[in-house]
Parts: sequence; C-alpha cells; structure tokens
Amino acid sequence: MIRRAEIKDISGIISLLHQVNMVHHVLRPDLFKPYTTKYNEQELEALMGDDSKPIFVFEDGGVLGHAFCMITEVKGDKLLQDIKTLYIDDICVDENARGQHVGKALYEYVRDYAASIGCNNITLNVWDGNDAALSFYKNMGMKVQKTTMEIVL
Repeated sequence: MIRRAEIKDISGIISLLHQVNMVHHVLRPDLFKPYTTKYNEQELEALMGDDSKPIFVFEDGGVLGHAFCMITEVKGDKLLQDIKTLYIDDICVDENARGQHVGKALYEYVRDYAASIGCNNITLNVWDGNDAALSFYKNMGMKVQKTTMEIVL
C-alpha cells in the first residue's frame, strides 16, 4: 500500500535513507560521506507536516520504499512560464525488495498525485554512474531536461 508517510514510518525511512546515501557515496565518495542520512528523525517529523514536501511510503509489513517530493511553482516570472512542478527529491526501494515493482508503483503513485494537484511536470536528478536509476526513469517515460556538468579541480 502506498500512502503519506507517518511518524511510525520514521525508522524504516531512516534505513532507506542510509541505503540511498551509500549508493551515492560509492558513486561519489568525494561528495558524499558514508554511513549518514540526509535527514534525522526530528527533521523527518517536521517534513511530514509540510504539504509542499510530501513523503510517500510503500508499506507491506514495513517500509519497502519511499518518495520524497517537493512542490514548486513559478508565477509571474519575467522569463519563465507559470508552472507547477513536482520534484522527486529522493526515491528509494529497499535493496531486499528490488525487482518486485515497488519503485514502479511508487513512481506511478507520485505521477498520479502530481497530476491530481495540477502539476505541469515531474523532475528529478540522477547522479552520473547510477545507471540502474537512469534506466528505471527512462522506462517510466522520463527524458533528460537539462544536464549539469562539472570539472573537479
């Protein structure tokens, strides 16, 4: 079942955040510290009360996946069109539940949610080298919007 995250989900979400962090640390140890998370318990609890940053979980006897989202709107900008966007800040499927369509179900739920609240699009970032994620999102119908480049000095 997919639903909005609740306080009771925090320990499961923290576990998934560790998994996400380690994927990023392995890809980019120059940027990501190992064995930490993006949010602590108090920060997660605060986020759960923010409707502009909904967190969804896939629960089946425990939290098997999550999707952290952010709703942004551009209105009356000099350059940009008015647009409402759902940004997927973080999506993770427990490593023991991969291949069971948890990610697809989460993504489709988020897509339907975005459409239901009048979003024009969904965006997210994928780190170079995270080929499994890139392939997954392409299979979900997403395509490259822009490319961020760097040079490490």
